[in-house]
Order: sequence, then structure tokens, then C-alpha cells
Amino acid sequence: MPWLTGETDEKPARPVLATAVRASLRTLEQIAPGHTVEVRVPPFAAIQCVPGPRHTRGTPPNVIETDPRTWLELATGLLTWADAVENTRVAASGTRADIGGLLPIVRL
Repeated sequence: MPWLTGETDEKPARPVLATAVRASLRTLEQIAPGHTVEVRVPPFAAIQCVPGPRHTRGTPPNVIETDPRTWLELATGLLTWADAVENTRVAASGTRADIGGLLPIVRL
């Protein structure tokens, strides 16, 4: 995706962006199956992953939320978890809401 690497300012078509976000989140689910952390990338998808205690009602105690571009940069290794958190490009709450050790999940 040239847009991710800064080669162009032209954002990909919404269906392409949605597919990339959903596919990379499914990969994260496979790498770290579980229900302890919820990863939200609005408006496209939210998943639960990471083994550990399961929540059943309401907002889970461990939530990560970010925009599609930031998520794809994290998923591909173009952005580190530490930099994303430090620059408030990702919101992470809860004691288990650190998936930096699982990233990147896709190589460009």
C-alpha cells in the first residue's frame, strides 16, 4: 500500500482499506487467540484476542482502539507499539492492553 509508506497521499478505496484492516485483525486473532483484550479499529472491525480472563458483559477491561491507518502501520511494522502509544495514536487501557510483543503481524 503506497499510502501507508507515504509514497502517495491518495487514500485507498474504502472497501480495500476495510479488507486490509479485517484481514490483519483476523491474523492477530489467530496469533493470539483469546478474549482478554478487545482491539477496535473503527469503523471497520473489533476483535477479541490474547489468552487470559474472559469478560462477558459491557466494555472489556482491556481495550485498544486506533484508526485504520495507525493499525495497518502497526500491523506491518511501519510503526512501533511504543511510538504509537507515546504519540497517542493508539488508546490502550487495562493491564493486558499491550500487544507490542505480537507486532508486526504482516510484512510488506
